[in-house]
Amino acid sequence: MGEVIVCELAMFSMGPKMDRQHFIRHLRSEMTEAERRLWYHLRDRRLHGFKFRRQEPIQRFVVDFLCVERRVIVELDGGQHNQAVDAERTAILEAAGYFVLRFWNDEVLHQTDIVLMRILSTLRAQPDFPL
Repeated sequence: MGEVIVCELAMFSMGPKMDRQHFIRHLRSEMTEAERRLWYHLRDRRLHGFKFRRQEPIQRFVVDFLCVERRVIVELDGGQHNQAVDAERTAILEAAGYFVLRFWNDEVLHQTDIVLMRILSTLRAQPDFPL
């Protein structure tokens, strides 16, 4: 997500596919410290075998982390986030059938174990989604 970039793909809806792919690659290469820390724990099925993708496009958004098999999205928020916009984004994603977890960057950086336990608890509570 980055500290300044608004992650809506609507701006790319009229442009070529490569623009969207370039944007997503940029997000993946410019991860915040909190995103890097959480990705370390989520990648390669490190969290009890659950597979995550990072900076994944869903509808007009790019979500920070996605567990496809459980339809769980993990979003990290920094000080730049607008709560009204985040609430609307969450509502749209939930209406599309996803469960959205939100954490502040500081939570990930200073309470990583608690964040991971909450993610794992949510994953275990969600049914498998047929791929």
